[in-house]
Amino acid sequence: MNDETKYRCGYVGLIGRPNVGKSTLLNHMIGQKISITSHKPQTTRHRILGIKTTDTTQFVFVDTPGMHQGGKHAMSRYLNRAAASTMNDVDVVVFLVEAVTFNDEDARVLEKLKTVDVPVILAINKVDRLVDKERLLPFIAEMSKKMDFADVLPVSALKDINLPAIEQTIAKYLPESEPFFAEDQITDRSVRFLAAEIIREKLTRILHQELPYNLTVEIEQFKPEKEQTLIHAVIWVERDNQKGIVIGKKGERLKEIGTQSRLDIARLIDGRVHLELWVKVKEGWSDDERALHSLGYSDDLKS
Repeated sequence: MNDETKYRCGYVGLIGRPNVGKSTLLNHMIGQKISITSHKPQTTRHRILGIKTTDTTQFVFVDTPGMHQGGKHAMSRYLNRAAASTMNDVDVVVFLVEAVTFNDEDARVLEKLKTVDVPVILAINKVDRLVDKERLLPFIAEMSKKMDFADVLPVSALKDINLPAIEQTIAKYLPESEPFFAEDQITDRSVRFLAAEIIREKLTRILHQELPYNLTVEIEQFKPEKEQTLIHAVIWVERDNQKGIVIGKKGERLKEIGTQSRLDIARLIDGRVHLELWVKVKEGWSDDERALHSLGYSDDLKS
């Protein structure tokens, strides 16, 4: 059997600063929504596996929180820890930057990547937004001086530009191995976890700038029944005034969040959903390591 016909399987870390398109890339590579997205930085808070299986390769993508400066806050420490630990747990790293943009946060991530012992592929994302395409080649040359990347590819995760090329490139660096997961498995996360993430995505998108950063979702009950799945979820905030922001005037905002969440969860499970939401206050939860752990913010990949 020659090298081209040997099966390959491995972990692929998607690494970069917040809001650079890691979750969008994961979803488009898998062909299904696994990781929630929004324009708000640090939407991704957990390491999430997205699994794509082909006839020759199984890609196990690891979506990570965006690495950011700071880290005094417990939540910030958790996010940076989750992203940094991934670098040492994968076979290949895809380092995402935005086309013709390289800032201090990108530089901070790059410095950490220089210490890893696996191939690092540079993916220059959002090239579809680049009006002057002639700026791309000088940017590639500039980035190539910063580190000896295994490969450099311009892509657009959102517009599916060059995604087959990046898939082929990643496959070259994966070890020969039998698949780790079943052919039809697309993530390691439970439906219960994904339902909580869907609710948090709707909160992020509907509240926009009003969104309290210190907000999370906990599924208290997830009960499949004959006719429908019953879900009770709590939206945790840190202060009473944040509770009012989430609920909205006469409860209209919470109702909209619930409706949009229910529709997406129903699509996810391919069945009817009865969703009930409550908003509760837990002061200081996002700066309390024990509270973070109890709400599902742990450093492993389990749901």
